Amino acid sequence: MNEFEAKTFYTTLLENHEPVTNSYLYVKRLFDFLFALMLLIPATPLIGLFALLIKLETPGSAFYTQERVGFLGKPIHIVKLRSMYQDAEKKSGAMWAQKNDARVTKVGKFVRMTRVDELPQLWNVVRGDMSLIGPRPERPHFTGEFCRDVDGFEKRLCILPGLSGYAQVTGGYEDTPAEKLGGDLYYMEHVSIWLDLKIFFKTLYVVISGHGAR
Repeated sequence: MNEFEAKTFYTTLLENHEPVTNSYLYVKRLFDFLFALMLLIPATPLIGLFALLIKLETPGSAFYTQERVGFLGKPIHIVKLRSMYQDAEKKSGAMWAQKNDARVTKVGKFVRMTRVDELPQLWNVVRGDMSLIGPRPERPHFTGEFCRDVDGFEKRLCILPGLSGYAQVTGGYEDTPAEKLGGDLYYMEHVSIWLDLKIFFKTLYVVISGHGAR
């Protein structure tokens, strides 16, 4: 999907889905900015702690940067805590994460379950590249593949991608692209500040309790 097609989808979304109003988008942006700044304060030492644990467990950088496809198909760059062995995809190429993935380290398993590996992306939220709540941005390789193979997948590009989302708190890493799309489309059909708050607090529960989604 090119940028023109994505903008067309976005215009259609605004016109045909009553919950997505300009006032909602303004309130959502204010919510994102303020809460992301507030969360960065307690998140910073937590990120530092797990970065140290990752370094102690396996060689290599504790962080890695990836290009993802953002709003209207524009590229964004996110930073994550490394949860897999260094250069895990060097030989295999890009691979979809799976349940009991052998590439995931012991510390990595915990940070993935609690979503701690995503915390560095709070800076993307402050910058406006992402929202706290929305569809998770995918890598260009997977976005192209899923747009071709999964009907309607490109609709996810019509709203700002999120640090967490409905599909993340109701599903798991092993969910198929079609299953995740179902959660994303449900969110897009029912967007509201109340739904955003519900997903936000459920995400906090996952992080604090360590009880990841199924």
